[in-house]
Amino acid sequence: MLTWVPGIMAITMMPTVPAVRRTCILLALVALILPALGKETPLQVIDWPDSGSPVLRFTFSKFKQLPSMGNLHGYVMDTTAENLSARVIPSARFSIYLFDKNKVRVGEDVISVSNVGPGETVKFETTVSTSGQPVSITLREILASAKTVSLTVNSTPQGAVLSVDGNQLGTTPRLITIGAGHHSLNFTKEGFNTGTFPLEISRDDVSGGTVNFELGAASYDSIELRDGSVLNGDLVSISGMDVEIRVGGNIQHIDRNKVKRVMFVQRDVPKPDPLPPPQNPPQTN
Repeated sequence: MLTWVPGIMAITMMPTVPAVRRTCILLALVALILPALGKETPLQVIDWPDSGSPVLRFTFSKFKQLPSMGNLHGYVMDTTAENLSARVIPSARFSIYLFDKNKVRVGEDVISVSNVGPGETVKFETTVSTSGQPVSITLREILASAKTVSLTVNSTPQGAVLSVDGNQLGTTPRLITIGAGHHSLNFTKEGFNTGTFPLEISRDDVSGGTVNFELGAASYDSIELRDGSVLNGDLVSISGMDVEIRVGGNIQHIDRNKVKRVMFVQRDVPKPDPLPPPQNPPQTN
């Protein structure tokens, strides 16, 4: 555009409409890109557990290399752990494993969180040493089964053979060491019905507990002798000088003076034999 001023000729350039439009578009792109550049894209996001409803969500930033230490390389990552559940997480420990681009494990470390409330996020730094350039991470919970506690197992009456998860440990009372998780305690004692007690040890349990299991009703009569031995069987008869008992199908006679105590089991009263059906009287013509 030309502007005429007496004595002076000046040229004033006015921007065209397309140029103004390009400038507005450029400013809009800058406004969108700057926030994205300010917020770093995380290296990896891992939900735990990897099946079912997630409880924790870990977000790992990209690796930031530390000064070299010989053949080892040091890296630091900004890490966040978010509680996705509706309950407080009192304590949880995890192993993290680092892999290079060839899927070879080049480093590992341990991270832990504690007392994380529902919806709460915890931020911390994770520093690892590796033997190569890491590009990916896997995460695995450190199982609570590594923890063991000691407890006393007893039975009523005592002297039952105790088995834990199918392994025979001896007679009750007995002090055992057992790991966290679900277990099955089995009690067997001659003359009594076998009993099973389910036991669960959590990661928060401590040593010093007691389990007392009452055996079921005796299945046989018992004769306790004065020398401490016990016979279990079906008592046949008792006289002034003799006690007769059937043990394993064989009849044994015991001197009455050797018997300290006799214990009877409750037996069902035998049902009477059914009456024969009435017979119709003979008919006469």
